[in-house]
Amino acid sequence: MFRTKRSGLVRRLWRSRAPVEGDGEADRGGTHGSGGCCMGKTTKVAKSNAGSEAELKALTHSILKKIKEKQLEVLLQAVESKGGARSPCLLLPSKVDAKVGQQSYSLPMLLYKVFRWPDLRHSSELKRLSCCESYGKINPELVCCNPHHMSRLCELESPPPPYSRYPMDYLKPPVSSCRSCVPSQRSNHLLLSLFPPSDSLALQESGERAHWCVVAYWEEKTRVGRLYSVQEPSLDIFYDLPQGNGFCLGQLCSDNKSQLVQMVRAKIGYGIQLTREPDGVWVYNRSCYPIFIKSATLDNPDSRTLLVHKVFPGFSIKAFDYDKAGSLQRPNDHEFTQQPRTGFTVQISFVKGWGQCYTRQFISSCPCWLEVIFNTR
Repeated sequence: MFRTKRSGLVRRLWRSRAPVEGDGEADRGGTHGSGGCCMGKTTKVAKSNAGSEAELKALTHSILKKIKEKQLEVLLQAVESKGGARSPCLLLPSKVDAKVGQQSYSLPMLLYKVFRWPDLRHSSELKRLSCCESYGKINPELVCCNPHHMSRLCELESPPPPYSRYPMDYLKPPVSSCRSCVPSQRSNHLLLSLFPPSDSLALQESGERAHWCVVAYWEEKTRVGRLYSVQEPSLDIFYDLPQGNGFCLGQLCSDNKSQLVQMVRAKIGYGIQLTREPDGVWVYNRSCYPIFIKSATLDNPDSRTLLVHKVFPGFSIKAFDYDKAGSLQRPNDHEFTQQPRTGFTVQISFVKGWGQCYTRQFISSCPCWLEVIFNTR
């Protein structure tokens, strides 16, 4: 039987749909954001019965066959690469509705559910990535339906769960005079004082345009490579990315022979995307595994505990808020008078978490982690 190119693209797209529980693939390491919120509760989606599965397949095929071939190729590129390849916007009518059983979905929501998040319930759970041409724009007729131009929005729970609280004893700095040791756990704003002077001076005297943050990569207690100064609005930090420019951790020479470090390095994959946006700095987890973040602006300003937030694959979190950071700079607050001139610090660990509920109490025990220092001047 003669098969058209369009039919072939549609079949490949259906085979690349996001797995649901019961597919045998839902729990694999490569699942990108299959469910859950950022405080550790996961939402599993049971595999639909044969009837609804057949209905969803028929509906998806029907919609995809109405899309232009070039648009199908764009969608396939994004889906098969899991967002690793740069793909343009997929502009489609926003007012087309599709119905599965008793549920009615807009065309963008249906594609997001089929190809990324089967448990997605409402568009309010989503955040458009800044790489999308539709970012910050409102077009009532056309909307970008590229599933990898979106992320799930990380909602913080209140009050935080007990496992993420730190006893105050853990926040005291270790007794050590070694300048090559990891930053103290009590104050995370001493990073630059631990680096050779040439690093921090180079950032200020290089003649380049002003950086809005600098990034340091650590393996346990050892910093690997030099500080990475960031001037562009968005930065990809990754180990291996099909089409990526930015901070490639895979190119850094590491003397660490630990099997755990090597294993976690390999799992960083697409890593994270760090983006400076009008309301703050967002971190998007592009990898296949959770990341863990600690930031002063994610906490209640009146709280004396520090929280570590778990961010699942496919989720975004506002890791730094400039307005909140300004309100935290209290002249009589010893915690914030210890910070260097460059501003506040956020810590991000790949794959392995730290804190009271983990075997690792401090981030310096995590195999692979980042320190991001924001320039608030």
